[in-house]
Amino acid sequence: MTRVATNASFQSALLDLQRAQSRQQDAQNRIATGKIATDLSGFGRSAETLNALKAADARLAGFMATGETVKARLDTQALAFDRLIESTDVAREAIANALAAGRFDGLMLELEGAFQAAQGALNLRHEGSYLFAGGRTTDAPVEASNLAELAAEPTLDDVFSNDQLISSTRLDETMVISSSFLASDVGGPLMEALRAIQAYHTGPNGPISGALDDADKAFLAQQVIAFDAAREHSVLAASRNGARQNQMENLLASQEAQQLQLAELIGNRTDADVTQAVTDLNLSQIAIQASAQVINQLRDVSLLNLLR
Repeated sequence: MTRVATNASFQSALLDLQRAQSRQQDAQNRIATGKIATDLSGFGRSAETLNALKAADARLAGFMATGETVKARLDTQALAFDRLIESTDVAREAIANALAAGRFDGLMLELEGAFQAAQGALNLRHEGSYLFAGGRTTDAPVEASNLAELAAEPTLDDVFSNDQLISSTRLDETMVISSSFLASDVGGPLMEALRAIQAYHTGPNGPISGALDDADKAFLAQQVIAFDAAREHSVLAASRNGARQNQMENLLASQEAQQLQLAELIGNRTDADVTQAVTDLNLSQIAIQASAQVINQLRDVSLLNLLR
């Protein structure tokens, strides 16, 4: 007697249908996300390597964000140095013009303007903090608001309220850069020259007005030299800042290249082949249809139909 059993055939066809549906879902996910899988478990043995690559990428992104912040600070400092050098040039030119004309007329007004510009440069803020204040970022490093207040300070050190903290920042695994300057360092020579002229103006040889005598000319000639030295000092600081700007630009360019390489390595392991995914989707749909047809046909294959 021949046995007619359809249970095994049903089970086989149903399993084929489920596998085809699973392949269809996987292909749809790859097409929708563009990725091979949506979590690390989907990458099998390459998950550990992929995790290491993503960790390296995240660490590099952190360094790049820090580098962009440092670069922005250096750019703002470059603007401050330009203003400081310009104010020094204005003061020096005013004294040279007074010497050439043989008169003091308007000199103190021009020097007052030069001081205001220099004070603004040294008190420049970046992201709410004073650039040249050291660790005291909430306090203006130069509090004197005019030449009279500047000269009233007992010593040059009393002119500046910054501390001596120079911040350093780690930019990658091996590089640490010092990106800050102190107001007392970069603005000291200029403020000393301005204090000297104000002291002369309010001292026994003052006030500064009218025609120059020999003593006045000798004093102003010395101040021209002092302003030249102050300008050279500011230019040197600006050059150091510029060197760090170039260093930052080169480093960021290198890090961007590394990030692109990491993105390519990660993409090679995670990005799906969309063309292959579309092909797999079509094949899975055909397999589903075939499995469904087999199941439908098996419905008509039973002992009762055979007995009829």
